[in-house]
Amino acid sequence: MALVKVRQNYQITIPVEVRKSVKVGDYLDIEKKEGDLVLKPVKMIHPEQAYFHTKEWQDAEAEADREIASGKTVGPFDNIDDALNALKKAKA
Repeated sequence: MALVKVRQNYQITIPVEVRKSVKVGDYLDIEKKEGDLVLKPVKMIHPEQAYFHTKEWQDAEAEADREIASGKTVGPFDNIDDALNALKKAKA
């Protein structure tokens, strides 16, 4: 445990051994828990990108990666008609 001093404007310096787990610009949540102050890193996600971080989306991304790695892909295509025909064949 490191000793830090509360400075003017209630600022503190994060000790080096803790600083390695955060970077400038990160957000930290602070809460008082049983007399202790607990800092937790918080990931800020823009609402328009929240879907990408859902378990369902990440599972689908992992499945797509596996299919690509195993060669289950078609294309590239020179035009939209060839792409649509390939999709129709795959659906049938």
